[in-house]
Amino acid sequence: MTTPPPVLTYAFAVCRPYDGPAPTGLTGLDPGSPVRTLPTGPLTAIVQDVPAADHTEEALRRRLSDRTELERCARAHHEVITAVSSLTATVPLPLATLYRGDERVREALCAKEASFLTALDRLAGRTEWGVKVYAPTGPPAVRETPAVDSGRAYLDRVRNRHQGREQRQNAALQAAERVDAVVRGLAVATRRLRPHGPEATGPQRTHILNAAYLLDTTRTRELRAALTSLRRDEPAIQIELSGPWAPYSFTDTGAAP
Repeated sequence: MTTPPPVLTYAFAVCRPYDGPAPTGLTGLDPGSPVRTLPTGPLTAIVQDVPAADHTEEALRRRLSDRTELERCARAHHEVITAVSSLTATVPLPLATLYRGDERVREALCAKEASFLTALDRLAGRTEWGVKVYAPTGPPAVRETPAVDSGRAYLDRVRNRHQGREQRQNAALQAAERVDAVVRGLAVATRRLRPHGPEATGPQRTHILNAAYLLDTTRTRELRAALTSLRRDEPAIQIELSGPWAPYSFTDTGAAP
């Protein structure tokens, strides 16, 4: 009789017990093992058995340093969390949260039970939305060669262009703050994130606001209407809305259990 290979318990998220099975149709990190619920007192972990050999420290380092494999793992992790959060309030756990068996998961949840329950109370009936604001950079400046007898005029033109760019940038930043103020007024919590650089946004626009907002689900229509109005009133900027998301930015439980 062959001994089955050792497995680890991969944890995706924590929620309260709820009626019904774990979401179906999810492959998680390992298509050969079902995503399942693991009840632990007033909490439930969403978990999956994964081969221990594929999740050693060295194996994980290799997999997560490969961009294609990292994207696959992140997508699988996100899909499970999204499916669970569509059913009940959910605290997402970080990618590659692993334990040496179900009992270790239960111990970890018991140790942070109060923190998880507080977070779940705060997240119930709410979702995360992302708002990004960009300032168009405009076409690149044409380099001029000053004529011998018009050096003063050339310097004036350079100075005026520089001042014009500064004024447009300041106007865009002020517009972004107005966007943030409006959405913040609808939200119960806000988190400002680091804007992306030109390698992500491209050379034609500058990322000036990157924020996450936790909103009651009943305010979704207000949010969309407010951004529609802001796009009309703030033509100097580009506003992007994404969501609803599981509340990755608002778990506040001290990372993984």
